[in-house]
Amino acid sequence: MAQESSQAARRRSLHRVVVIVDANSNPFELGCASEVFGLRRPELGEGRELLYDFRLCSPEPETVMRDGFFTLSGVRGLDAADTADTVIVPNRPDIAVPRRPAVLDAIRRAHARGARLIGFCSGAFTLAEAGVLDGRRATAHWQWADAFRARFPAVRFEEDVLFVDDGDILTAAGSAAALDLGLYVVRRDHGAEIATAVSRRLVFAAHRDGGQRQFIERPVPPVPDESLAPLLAWAQERLDRPLTVTDLAARAAVSPATLHRRFRAELGTTPLAWLTGERVTLARRLLERGEARLDVVARRTGLGTAANLRALVRRETGLSPSAYRRRFGPDAAGASR
Repeated sequence: MAQESSQAARRRSLHRVVVIVDANSNPFELGCASEVFGLRRPELGEGRELLYDFRLCSPEPETVMRDGFFTLSGVRGLDAADTADTVIVPNRPDIAVPRRPAVLDAIRRAHARGARLIGFCSGAFTLAEAGVLDGRRATAHWQWADAFRARFPAVRFEEDVLFVDDGDILTAAGSAAALDLGLYVVRRDHGAEIATAVSRRLVFAAHRDGGQRQFIERPVPPVPDESLAPLLAWAQERLDRPLTVTDLAARAAVSPATLHRRFRAELGTTPLAWLTGERVTLARRLLERGEARLDVVARRTGLGTAANLRALVRRETGLSPSAYRRRFGPDAAGASR
């Protein structure tokens, strides 16, 4: 009984994520949200098995999902969104069909009391229809860019990105970008170490950031040996060394220009941007493990100087390295337990 009481208290202390499921919602993005925010993660250790208090809700007792794939039942009513810290709004392929007023009202109430709002794919249409995106940045699937701009001209729509973080409202482009945004939110809430563990559990690469473009020219290489994966793994083991784009190109036995084209085609980013992102991620993990010597972190990550480390960590996280360590380091983890 005492253990049950402790577990209940632990759940009450967690950040609560509620997904609103409406008629014709997409099952894939619902699955992404459930996988990232809802599962227990015993591999993280005692006291960290649950990262969020995760719930589904719907405005009706039975909700028919997209194209009648299945019917969802047994979830909470729409009032569950009124106690959420984060609300994930419905995303539906029928973008021209108005969302029901009760759903839009729930979103407006959540926004008014300061909850974080997330829209996956066509979820941006739901947020815009609720009136919470006017003057804000947002994205959705590239195929709906023109329709979105025509319908919601007051929203600053960004077409060629995977996701947009506009503070308390975050939106992602189509399908798999929901996983990119979900992992980004976990990293923002719990740090790079935890987000990396979740990405490993998902068997999903954690290297895509929000600024990468949606349409990748060659998402699946036709010949496995031509993939960048071996090069990326090689570089990740040598981040403490002064690697350059020329070094990466030499390892791949191609010219720097060819390497640049391959990174753009397969990853949607440049070799230098990828390399810098990996160095900053490693720096965040070292800070989370309690390393306080910035010169050591800078050296072990290949970032060179403590000044460069400070600038890049602040650009990525909005925090100085010391503030980031206080928030996500060992002492913070112990206090949360």
